[in-house]
Amino acid sequence: MTLFGQDITQLAFIAMVAVAVGGVAIALLFPLFSDQGGSKRVKAIADGRRAALSAPQKSAAAGRLMDGQKDSRRKQIQETLKQIEDREKAERKKRMTLRMMIMQSGLDMSTRTFWMASLITGILFAIVPIVFSIPWYVAILAFLVGTFGFPRWFLGFLRRRRQNIFLNDFADAIDVMVRGLKAGLPVSDAMKVIAAESGPPVGPEFLEVVEGQRVGITLDQGIERMYDRMPLSEVNFLGIVMAIQSKTGGNLSEALNNLSKVLRDRKKMKAKIRAVSQEAKSSAAIIGALPFVIMGGLTVLNPEYLNPLFNTTTGNLLLAGCAIWMGTGVLVMRKMINFQI
Repeated sequence: MTLFGQDITQLAFIAMVAVAVGGVAIALLFPLFSDQGGSKRVKAIADGRRAALSAPQKSAAAGRLMDGQKDSRRKQIQETLKQIEDREKAERKKRMTLRMMIMQSGLDMSTRTFWMASLITGILFAIVPIVFSIPWYVAILAFLVGTFGFPRWFLGFLRRRRQNIFLNDFADAIDVMVRGLKAGLPVSDAMKVIAAESGPPVGPEFLEVVEGQRVGITLDQGIERMYDRMPLSEVNFLGIVMAIQSKTGGNLSEALNNLSKVLRDRKKMKAKIRAVSQEAKSSAAIIGALPFVIMGGLTVLNPEYLNPLFNTTTGNLLLAGCAIWMGTGVLVMRKMINFQI
């Protein structure tokens, strides 16, 4: 069979050879033309796999870095708190000296002046029994009480009153410092505002810290000295905040704002405790004053009725025993109704 003068078999063979050669050529040359797009796809897939594999590693590395920073800061805070706790223990072990009591009560006098005033007070106390012809040993006891007891009690009264006034104004002073820091003032200038605007004893205490910075005393040391003059937990809290912030950094205004809230919450809690325990204190005061009220009433109604208690030895012993037992009862009741936070 022929087509256009050629054998069909030969034409089929030539076509098959051409197809085969074309297939081989395509198989050999196609990768050269299509390699650019394929390499791009392969590279994109490889980069995606590397990114997928490296992302957890990067996040893990970043997490380890953040954990390391947190651990470092936590250790610094723990060391600071330990140092402050050791200082508090050392302060508790220190014996309260007369000079420290005078300083904490706000009096501007020396120990020598205090002892002279105590001696004068003791003499005045001893004169009273002598004027009323009470036995000499009562006068000696009154002299001892007036020399060693009453002046120390008066110092303690002034000290507690000064501390209560300080606590009433301390939270407001911290708020003034917070507002100053938020306005862009440094800590020393914020303390100057407190020293100028606040009344005693808050103003003078912060003024001591500011004046100390002018002569080279650091802020932490100044607050430590404030704690010596005003040994309150609230002042110690301020020292802790300042010490941690100076060593670890952070937002000081936010920390002081939190401290102000804590101080106000403590003040509210103390007021609630005082209100709850006031009934028990009133009862204790009535019970403690009742013997003296009865003795005064009997003295007015029948002045000679109680003379044996003062003029006989047995009566004096009875009075001494009653005083001891009354003092013991008052101390027990005071311990039961006083709460400290």
